Amino acid sequence: MPSRGHRVSCIICAYNEAPRIAAVLAVASVHPLLGEVIVVDDGSTDGTADIVRRFPSVRLIECAENGGKSAAMAVGIAAAEHEWLMLLDADLKGLAPDHITALAAPVLSGRADVSMSLRQNSLLIFRFIGLDFVSGERVVRKQLLDEALKEIHGLPRFGIEVFMNRRIIARRLSIAVTHWPHVTQARKTEKLGYWKGVRAEWRMIADLLKVTYPLALISQTLQLFALRVDHPGRARLSVRIRKPRDTAA
Repeated sequence: MPSRGHRVSCIICAYNEAPRIAAVLAVASVHPLLGEVIVVDDGSTDGTADIVRRFPSVRLIECAENGGKSAAMAVGIAAAEHEWLMLLDADLKGLAPDHITALAAPVLSGRADVSMSLRQNSLLIFRFIGLDFVSGERVVRKQLLDEALKEIHGLPRFGIEVFMNRRIIARRLSIAVTHWPHVTQARKTEKLGYWKGVRAEWRMIADLLKVTYPLALISQTLQLFALRVDHPGRARLSVRIRKPRDTAA
């Protein structure tokens, strides 16, 4: 485990996650690498804040209105006190202490500048190449985002990950991709029902396209892939390419 001298602020943005957020907080709120856990309740109407209050060590920030993940993240970043930020989604299932340790380890040990998760239910193409460019679970220096808070507040509701990728690429920061084989994220169809969930997924995709164009997303993924570094526990290609046999006599 990395040195406990490193302190990390964990930021969790939540909107109507009352049925799911307790499982995430039960792990994050007691993890020794996390110096503080901040939940930004983005105008929830389902009692998410009441669930968070069951964890006395967690700092709760309540937004009066639902402004979207990007704006909520900006609020959490501004409130964070430590050098490093761990960003976690509120709807993770199967999260365990070892997953948080594995996500933080490459950055805190100096092997990488940024750490990103690759979950069990990331899209097949992401699992194939070994990188999820919209992963919501990351460890980054606070400075990377703190100096761009005004821009983040102005992003589309779900544009924060793509915006963050641009800054990572521009600074040529090395990336550790950490495999989380037993962790999944609740899909919007599971939360909202099939048709509402599908519409919500398309709205999220539309937000991504407001931040950058489709071809730029492909280019961004390739550039992020080129910045990957090797480290213990890294995500590897899900499909191995076999070398052709030598048929020479």
